[in-house]
Amino acid sequence: MGVKEDLSVRIAGEIVLSREPCKTIKKWREVFGVSQAALAESLGVSPSVICDYESGRRRSPGSRVVRRLVDAFIRIDEEHGSKILKAYERMGVGGSLSGAVLDIMEFPYPIKASKVMDAIQGKAVANGDLLNRDIYGYTVLDSVKAILELPSEDFIRIYGLTSERALVFTGVSLGRSPFVAIRVSTIKPGMVVLHGIKEADPLGLKIAKRDKIPVILSGLDTQEELIQRLREVTG
Repeated sequence: MGVKEDLSVRIAGEIVLSREPCKTIKKWREVFGVSQAALAESLGVSPSVICDYESGRRRSPGSRVVRRLVDAFIRIDEEHGSKILKAYERMGVGGSLSGAVLDIMEFPYPIKASKVMDAIQGKAVANGDLLNRDIYGYTVLDSVKAILELPSEDFIRIYGLTSERALVFTGVSLGRSPFVAIRVSTIKPGMVVLHGIKEADPLGLKIAKRDKIPVILSGLDTQEELIQRLREVTG
C-alpha cells in the first residue's frame, strides 16, 4: 500500500470509529490546513454543510461521504505541495525513532492545551494565556537522549503530522536544553511539558516566551504515570 492509500485508510478509519466523528473531521481538516470554505468548494457543497458535520448538527457521515472527505483532503494537499503526505511518509521512514522517544500519539480529535495540562497535574510557567489552543497529539522524549542521540533528520519526525502537539521532556535537570533545541529548529511545538523539575530555567522560559510556546511543569511522580495520563486524555 502506498503512502497516499495508507493515510487515506487511516483518516477514514479514525472518522468512522471515532466516538465524536464531528470533532475528528474537524481535526483532519485543520491538520491539512483547509478552511471550511475551501473544503466545501472542493466537494461542491455549501460551507454550511461542512459546518453542520463539524458541529454535530448533521448525523454521522456514511462511508460515501467519508470517502469524499478523505479524497478532498488528499487532493487539496497535493495541490499545495503534498505537505501532509510528505510528513506522513517521513513518519514511516527508517523504522522506529531512536530510544529518545518514549511514546508518541496523534489524538483522535483536537484537545485544548489546558485539558492536557490538567490531565498531567501541570502548572503553566510561561504563556499560560495561550492554553486555549488546540493540540493534536504528543511526543514524550527522554530529555538527555533527545539532545545526545536524536539525529537532526529525526527531530522533524517527532512532530508527526503536525507541529501543534505537546513535546513532553522527561528526566529534565535544568530545562534549558529542550528550548535550545527548539529554538534552532524552524518548527515550533504547540506546547512544551517538562517533567522532573520544580522550577524551569529562566533562559529556557525566555526562549519559550519569545516563540509564544506555553510551558507546563508536570507534578506527576513518574514518567510511567505521565505517559498513562496522556494516553487517557481523550477518555
